[in-house]
Amino acid sequence: MRKLIFCFAICLFLLSAWAVPGSAALKGDYIEARSSDVFTGPCFAMSEVSLTGQEAILAWKVQEGDWKGVSLNGLSVVAVVRANATLGDPYHNPYPARSVLIVDSRATSQQRIALAAFAASMAGDLLDHVVRVETAPIQITVEHGDHHGAAKLVAGKFAQIETRSLCQGDHLCGNESVFYPPLVSLVHSMPAFTLDSSYSGQGLGEVWKNVDKRSAFVGSF
Repeated sequence: MRKLIFCFAICLFLLSAWAVPGSAALKGDYIEARSSDVFTGPCFAMSEVSLTGQEAILAWKVQEGDWKGVSLNGLSVVAVVRANATLGDPYHNPYPARSVLIVDSRATSQQRIALAAFAASMAGDLLDHVVRVETAPIQITVEHGDHHGAAKLVAGKFAQIETRSLCQGDHLCGNESVFYPPLVSLVHSMPAFTLDSSYSGQGLGEVWKNVDKRSAFVGSF
């Protein structure tokens, strides 16, 4: 019953998230991993369109700031998305997408609702259909400086991402670029190499694991 009430509260808060502006002072780290390459050449990208790229994991770690007066310092939220088409493909509509939210288990009930609303404001249409809300311990680390591009997410038993910076050996055709931009607006972002990305939870009708792809972004909001 408590979980049902919490999910209902999440839905109500998400519906109101667009009506009242949130705090513009939120700052933190972001990781995104897709099931298709995002840093690639056109020939490789075309070979994946409609075959993969429908899945994505998006993760935010708030370093400082609040949402509508609720402090989110140090807390994290993850969105796992399953769309109807390759995300970013301009020729096919990926919506409606289904999503699962994973909110930080360290957060209070009020903070969990605020985290969900913050994620909805960032992800837009991707989170229009949240089918399940989980709580779990979330660990997000993003390396800065010499190891930029290296990041790691562990969201309980549900989702994980591990990335490293791109290197010369990741250029397979010599014509690579950021073919698909990040799924959310960011202050800064860079493409990264996905060592591992997986989802093993319920709600989306499938689980997945992707390794060794040029399919991630690491950034800040």
